Amino acid sequence: MQLYAIDPLDVLLFREAKPFVPGEGAWAKGLFPPMSITVFQALRSALEHYETKKRDLEFIGPFLLDADNTLWLPTPKDLLAIRVGRNNSEPTEGSDQDATKNWERVTHLVSVEELSDIWKAISFSSEVVKPMVPPQLEDGEFICGRPESWIKAEALIRYLQGENDYKPEDFHSDPWKAQVLPHIQVESGTRQVKDEDGYFTEVAMRLKPGWKLVAGMSGKNLDEQTVVRLGGEGHRAIVTPINLSIWQDVEKCYKPGKESNFAYLLTPGLAQVGDEPTYGVYPQCWEEKLKGVVSDRAILWGGVSKVSRRLLNSEERQEAEFTLLPQRAFVPPGSVYLFRDTLPENQEVLPVSKPGEQKDWLITFKQLNYGKLLWGKRK
Repeated sequence: MQLYAIDPLDVLLFREAKPFVPGEGAWAKGLFPPMSITVFQALRSALEHYETKKRDLEFIGPFLLDADNTLWLPTPKDLLAIRVGRNNSEPTEGSDQDATKNWERVTHLVSVEELSDIWKAISFSSEVVKPMVPPQLEDGEFICGRPESWIKAEALIRYLQGENDYKPEDFHSDPWKAQVLPHIQVESGTRQVKDEDGYFTEVAMRLKPGWKLVAGMSGKNLDEQTVVRLGGEGHRAIVTPINLSIWQDVEKCYKPGKESNFAYLLTPGLAQVGDEPTYGVYPQCWEEKLKGVVSDRAILWGGVSKVSRRLLNSEERQEAEFTLLPQRAFVPPGSVYLFRDTLPENQEVLPVSKPGEQKDWLITFKQLNYGKLLWGKRK
């Protein structure tokens, strides 16, 4: 699989639309970095046209690359930043300003099972995975937040190896800015906004100088620089083949070793609950093997859908109607799964197909490496 640096020539636009009704509040939301399928379609457009419809291309990404060609990946969500109070003083209001940079060390959440005496008052359902809690700290230490949202690939490899030695420069905040651009369509001959499709927004994303997206794709390698369309309004990006030696170390973590007992989610996953359009943070078949999970709010993405709502005060359901709702709720990258003595057979955060069942969309998700896990060991 060849890696490619993707350098936007201008802002990137990712549009969301909502029918506008006068009197209601308008909203807009952008997703960045974009989902895998968005970047994959852009890279694939640079390949020679071929007639086969077979899903024979693999893809992974996108991630971030800085001006020094340093690879940045999502920070594990179980990490905590620790500071030490000065002269045994208690932390005061405002003392945690820039806490994501001004910390002495980083630790991680642990299963409540390891600190049952300290957290004995905590209550939770016995039918769910036990919660992860902060570890016991030394005198004078306090939690000042989380490290910044991106971590160097080299530091992530150390994290997967069970090491706990980090520096503030191993982490970085989101290297982009967003600008919401509203657009209004007015009824001809009036001053009224159109009832439908009269209002939509564009979310413009601008990467900071020197920063690029990076992604990998199989197939015939692009030997030279090329230009592709990425996002809305025909905005373009320069695609350049690139070699990163650290990527080989990342690939070595694709499969668990003999001592592996936890996994880090590298790309957005999909943990569907049964056959219903309901989503969690881990596959149901993992539940008995999980010791703990750390995640965050889901990534809502997918497009339009048709839903059938139950009528008020009735068990009857009305006919399915068109609605602009996210079709799927993806598990965010950086989520962490801590396992017990045995690892699950299904080692990706994707739905499991039934015997003899073949879903084209699931095949596509596998080819694009959604739900990709990196495996590590924790002492």
